[in-house]
Amino acid sequence: MLAKHRGVWILLGVAGVVAIATMLTPRVAQPLAYHHFADSRNWLGVPDFGDVVSNLGFAFVGVWGLGVLLGPSRRVTFVDLRERWAYLIVFAGMVLVALGSSYYHLAPDNDRLVWDRLPMTIVFMALVDAMITERISVEAGLVLLPVLLLIGTASVVQWHLSEARGAGDLRFYAALQVYAVLVLLVMVLLAGRYTRSGDLVIIIGFYVLAKILEILDNAIFAAGHVVSGHTLKHLAAAAAGWWVLRMLEKRRPVQVAQLNSR
Repeated sequence: MLAKHRGVWILLGVAGVVAIATMLTPRVAQPLAYHHFADSRNWLGVPDFGDVVSNLGFAFVGVWGLGVLLGPSRRVTFVDLRERWAYLIVFAGMVLVALGSSYYHLAPDNDRLVWDRLPMTIVFMALVDAMITERISVEAGLVLLPVLLLIGTASVVQWHLSEARGAGDLRFYAALQVYAVLVLLVMVLLAGRYTRSGDLVIIIGFYVLAKILEILDNAIFAAGHVVSGHTLKHLAAAAAGWWVLRMLEKRRPVQVAQLNSR
């Protein structure tokens, strides 16, 4: 395991490398072809039915997570109750993802895509902050939470404004996603105050799977015209959220787990 202070320097170094790589990368506009999804079938009067209805997975996990965190049963233990804030935003963000992504898929275009990407960015940034809170400092996490959410929101707004000016630029938004994944990977190497650190790898794996399914949207749909890659992407991303909740319910403070093992 990495020492905490080394982890901080690594995170700063990763931020620097991602920032430099972003600035050196040519501007990338949002391809209009992105809005043409493989499965555009209308069912029960709902256009793009599969891509719309599959967002129920986000809503289910989000509501479930909020219920667990806010319920009286205390199924999740926090060493410091303030750690709960970031996770509340993660699951609230998933509910917003369900709404925003459904809205977008009913009539896909750049304007509606803002409401799909904005809540997803909120989820990413809140999860990054949760890891900072648990593995580096609760105080640092509380200070950085609004900062990270603001940066995430700014990345979507900047992209949207650049498209409106006819000079679409996805670099900032894409860089934040890359940075979030790299941060989570680094966090696996830092000693945490809870067990089940390995669950982070599975959560990242679901996210990577979701991106692969998104890329293979047409190929998967063409294989049997049953379900599209993008529909499965929604389910894989929702599964990542479910695994976050599973991790919270099953983990235990490290000191308690060590005592129980003696």
